[in-house]
Amino acid sequence: MRPRAVPAGSFDEKRKQYVSTKILKAIIEEVPDDAGKVLGVIDEDLCIPILTFVFGEAQLGGVGAVVALARLRQEFHGLDPDEPLFLERLHKECLHELGHAYGLIHCHHPECVMYLSNTVFDVDRKGRTMCGACSDILLARTKRSSS
Repeated sequence: MRPRAVPAGSFDEKRKQYVSTKILKAIIEEVPDDAGKVLGVIDEDLCIPILTFVFGEAQLGGVGAVVALARLRQEFHGLDPDEPLFLERLHKECLHELGHAYGLIHCHHPECVMYLSNTVFDVDRKGRTMCGACSDILLARTKRSSS
């Protein structure tokens, strides 16, 4: 897919953040017919009404997901840039949100990429792959959808 403009009305002026649900809705509305899943990436800070921020959001068991780059960058936290660390965080959060799009919920294993991250340090602590249980669920779901 080509780059898209940030949807009008998705910026919350009071919070100075973008509302992830509005962006996710726009992504889902433009999904190509031949797409399995679509992952949007935005270089902004995202929120939802009940949380201060989110690293991303996905349509659970749906087709779309979005990941925000802003808080994954060291510079957001007043630190020097660290490109390898940023890319590692991005990898984890993309897999995490795509996992939700495949219907996976948060995992209780801290090393699993599906573990809930409330802070960027939580992202750093979790592993970069799914645990065996989450992998098994994902494999079963992808086999069913390709049959």
